[in-house]
Amino acid sequence: MSVRGLHRPLSYFAVAMAVTALVSAVGLVADDRVLVGEPIWLKPLKFALSLAVYGATLAWLHSLLVRGRRVSWWAGTIITVGSSVEMALIVTQVVRGTRSHFNQQTPFDAGLYAVMGVIVAVLWLATLVIAVLLHRQPLPDRATAWAIRSGAAISVVGLALGFLMSAPTPEQLADGASGIIGAHSVGVPDGGPQLPVTGWSAEGGDLRIGHFVGMHALQVLPLLALLLARRASGAGRLADGTVRLRVLVVAAAGYAGLVALVTWQALRGQPLAEPDGPTLGGAAGLALAWLTATLLALRSPRTVAPAQDPGRPPAAGVPSAVQGPEPAEGSAPSAGLHAVGTSPGRPGNS
Repeated sequence: MSVRGLHRPLSYFAVAMAVTALVSAVGLVADDRVLVGEPIWLKPLKFALSLAVYGATLAWLHSLLVRGRRVSWWAGTIITVGSSVEMALIVTQVVRGTRSHFNQQTPFDAGLYAVMGVIVAVLWLATLVIAVLLHRQPLPDRATAWAIRSGAAISVVGLALGFLMSAPTPEQLADGASGIIGAHSVGVPDGGPQLPVTGWSAEGGDLRIGHFVGMHALQVLPLLALLLARRASGAGRLADGTVRLRVLVVAAAGYAGLVALVTWQALRGQPLAEPDGPTLGGAAGLALAWLTATLLALRSPRTVAPAQDPGRPPAAGVPSAVQGPEPAEGSAPSAGLHAVGTSPGRPGNS
């Protein structure tokens, strides 16, 4: 996989977010303030880490593009500028000791939140543009191409799930004086008991889970393709590109199912760590379907033997079922049998 031609603004942005994450980690230790039930610097830390990974991934994906590089460059630059502004607003509100998201308690807070809302919409559109470009891109390896394209598509859906958090809760509609419109949690107020590290609600549903899992399909599926490609260097079924492609198709479908499952669980107001019967049944069904489909995908693809010329006997030592017709006089010798969907000397279509 090429690392040349990286998107420079996104690369610099990823480094800047890594530095921001370090600063936020120091803030966790040095600043004991708590906001909405969690350390006040935890939110910028999580955002910085996520954006660092996302920016680095998009910078690499840009290097793979042959068509539409100029459009991709502008889309990536928009993502860089917009995300930088959003991160600056989040840190500004942390320094002020107040919420950045859903906060409409004062005209200033409402103005900042409105700006963030516009930025998020623009970032989603820019990411969608890059996803469309990736779907139109000729990539030499079909399995890797599928992983990148499906990862980008699921990531766009995951980003869109974040818009669910902006809707007012029934409690907020009943009490319009709270100044807070929107929430992460479903069925319980934000700020209650949380799961370690993630900060997701431990008592109710949390819409950030589907948002997080879906958004990072852009890293998980291409990494899986890379691991499978490394295994393909030796003997075995994964050495066949068609097998790797089928495994990744199944993995992408399973990942999309996981995003749907955790989002459905959250919308029903159910904590991630306390699934009920329907959720467990859905998870078991998803796991069984994924495992069965993966085992079927690992089966070696069948090859198609050329038609036998009834007027000629098979060559010595070669079974008649796989012996091809003898070439006509003066013609080039046959290049041999090829797997279904490939042609000699030519990589599979992406």
